[in-house]
Amino acid sequence: MDELVGPCVRCARDVYCTAGFLNGILLDNKKILCFNCKDILNAMTEEERLEEENQN
Repeated sequence: MDELVGPCVRCARDVYCTAGFLNGILLDNKKILCFNCKDILNAMTEEERLEEENQN
């Protein structure tokens, strides 16, 4: 059974809880980030880190 938990703070898509598991992550500020947006932000952070390493 899927239960609506709330919207993703980044893309505003609905995030659901399925069989007791949140289909996203709960941020420190109690807002929800869907897995797709989490993956995008992680990739952006990794890219920035690699660029910074290449500059040094």
